Order: sequence, then C-alpha cells, then structure tokens
Amino acid sequence: MGMHDGHRRKMREEFLAGGLDAFSEHRVLELLLFYAIPQADVNPVAHALIDAFGSISAVFDAEPEELMRVPGIGQNATVLLKLIPQVCRRYLVSKTSFIDIIDSSETAGAYLMPRFHGRKEELVYLLCMDAKRKLISCKLIGSGSMNSVVISVRKVVETALVQGASCVILAHNHTSGIALKSEEDVETTIRIRDALAQVDVVLLDHLIIAGDDFISFRDDGILNRRSGTKNGEV
Repeated sequence: MGMHDGHRRKMREEFLAGGLDAFSEHRVLELLLFYAIPQADVNPVAHALIDAFGSISAVFDAEPEELMRVPGIGQNATVLLKLIPQVCRRYLVSKTSFIDIIDSSETAGAYLMPRFHGRKEELVYLLCMDAKRKLISCKLIGSGSMNSVVISVRKVVETALVQGASCVILAHNHTSGIALKSEEDVETTIRIRDALAQVDVVLLDHLIIAGDDFISFRDDGILNRRSGTKNGEV
C-alpha cells in the first residue's frame, strides 16, 4: 500500500457516507484530483488551485492554459476539472428531458435554464412547438462573446419554418448574472414577433436567463406592445 492510500481511502469512505457537505472547497478538489493524479499527495495542489483562483467555481471556470500554470496540474487533471461543469449541465438537462408541454413561462424557464448552466458565452435557443404547445425541438441558433450575442431575425424564422412550428419561445442568457432587458432586447423581440407573424408562427415568449433567474417578456407585457412604440407604451 502506498503512503497516501490510507488517506485517500478514508476520504472516499467519508464522501460515500455523508456526501460533500462537510468538505471544504480544497478537500473537494483533493478528492477529484485522486482520479487524475494517482500517486502523489494532491492536498498541496488542491490548496494551490484555491489560492490561484479564489473559489471552486472559479477553478472549474478557468481556461485550460490557466489551470496548467498551477504546479502539479497536467493535462489529465485539467480535463477532469473542465469536465465537471459540463457534466453538471448534461445532468441538469437530462433532469428536464421529460418536459414535453411548454404551457407557461415557469415551464419554459425550467426547461431552458439548465442549457445555460455554466456557460461563459452568450447563447440563443429557440423552442419550437406545435399548436398544442407540445415541444418539437430545442435549437441553438446563435452564440456570441461573454458580453453580447446577435439574435438573427432571419435565423429565427427559418428555424421555425424548418421545424414546422406553430409557436416558438426565444431565450438568451446574460453572463453578467443579471436578468435585465435592454431597449435593444425589446426592439429585437418586437421585430422577431412581427416577422414570425408574417409566416403564421406565434412568438409566445422571450426569456432572458441569468444563473438561476430569468425574466419573461410575455409576463412583462412586452409582446403586447405595438410595433414602433417606446418603453411603457402599448
């Protein structure tokens, strides 16, 4: 038995018995690193990661080249650390896969929020549904930088038509963590609503998602606004 095997065995047993609630952030990382660095004391490496990035979430969000600057972190450990948030996202998406009727902003938010989990860039999704609001597809139709994404009116209309949708819900995220709409968001939404109406497709809602929060343009009355009107006008 290696000199570190007893310590590793005890940590694994502690996790299996009680989960991660009693683990500090560096001990969570230490447990993970057991499976990427099999024959070394990874406690100092886990501390070095927290010292370098400040928190476990920042470690998972760091770029691969940033992680590999930390002494003791090679490609195997980097792959494992970068895998965690993406596995979390797939897990959350899988948990909502049973949803097939989108009949409210709450249902739409529950279905869509996992798809933005952990994203560092802004994305645009389009939910396509039939006349009974049964989900046909969820399509990624745009991506941008950390601070902005262009929503293409043409892409929205083309996707809705190709999918045979009677109604759609648009969603994009704000990586700032603040779910607030801009006047540009409102104007783009009205243009999309009007363009879809020309091909007999209804824009049911537009959600802006930020972390575990979202706002609904329908709930806020935006989709009742006449074309060409300003904020507060109907």
